[in-house]
Amino acid sequence: MVNKKSDSEPTPGMPASNQRNPHIQRASPSERMILDIVRRHQTISRAAISLETDLAQQSVHRLVEQLIGRGLLQAGKAVRNGRGQPSPRIELVREAAYTIGVAVNTDSMAVCLADLGCHILEQVQIQTPPMSRNASLISVNDAIERILIRNNVPRERLIGVGFAISGFFVADRRQVNAPEPLQDWSLVDLAPILEDCFELPVWIENNATTAAIGESLLGAGLWARSFVYLSFNYGFGGGIVIDGKPYFGSHGNAGEMMIYDEEETGRRPALQYLIKELRANGVDIDSVEDLRFRFDPTWPGVESWIERTLPALDRVINSVAGLFDPEAIVFGGQLPVQLGRMLIERARFWEKHRYGVAPPRPKLVLGEANGNAAVIGAALVPLKECFFE
Repeated sequence: MVNKKSDSEPTPGMPASNQRNPHIQRASPSERMILDIVRRHQTISRAAISLETDLAQQSVHRLVEQLIGRGLLQAGKAVRNGRGQPSPRIELVREAAYTIGVAVNTDSMAVCLADLGCHILEQVQIQTPPMSRNASLISVNDAIERILIRNNVPRERLIGVGFAISGFFVADRRQVNAPEPLQDWSLVDLAPILEDCFELPVWIENNATTAAIGESLLGAGLWARSFVYLSFNYGFGGGIVIDGKPYFGSHGNAGEMMIYDEEETGRRPALQYLIKELRANGVDIDSVEDLRFRFDPTWPGVESWIERTLPALDRVINSVAGLFDPEAIVFGGQLPVQLGRMLIERARFWEKHRYGVAPPRPKLVLGEANGNAAVIGAALVPLKECFFE
């Protein structure tokens, strides 16, 4: 459920055959390659699929027929492409499988439904602060049932739940050390609790990592194969995508910004400190979500927070540029759009280099995924684990 395995090994929490939906099995590495090509193109001919693989045309034909037989692919309208017989277009059967995404932030929760084509069918924001784990899970389960009914999705078509939460992993990835407002979620074995609640396999990831996954499939990842996602929330963390694939690290904590000492912690670009600054200047802010929706760049306290935070932010972008050499650094999470633009405009790469020549630098961009990237990415995690590269 939370450890990364090779294609040949079942992911903990997801049996090789889903007992609730026996016809949905994890795809083999070759099948995943075919499914991912079709996903990226949406509709494509068998001949075009062959051109994107190193497999023989007969092997591609066999794999496609195999996936059609499993109900994951279908042959669409035949299209003539040059000489010869018209070639039927191959596409995903979007209604073959669905997943649920759940994201828990310090002051709100989000739930979404995705189909096999990685299309987000609906997103729901639950504004109640998730301080009580049991009460929050009841609210989430109620939201899931309503979403399934509204979208006419039978529950047996769900392959699992991707669950995103703020914090870092401990105890061999079985537990999360979450921020103080999420104390009730911290340092307990979440997997059995969540699987008992949802009655489905569950994948648990850090919300910055799932946001990076969502961005890789539906946002900046469409043009940047490698990027670092900066998640500005109550806290501050990151997710890493290298050559189109999320990088989790040995303990699931890749992207955790543990680069500040105790004195510097209050100057890192975590939105809890901006809220504290605004309140000290008489601006009434209820939560991070309230800040995101009502942000005004002229509020007293905004400028002083930016000035105090920029050195810490500059350290981050220069560090990740040097360590990972990504195409882009994405500013996301619950960051207000206007504030994100202000930070991007003023963030600086350190430019003292030998002979006055600097290395190429990544683009600094706002998140491009439409909606809550963390919950979108959470919903896509089971699909990537089971069907796609």
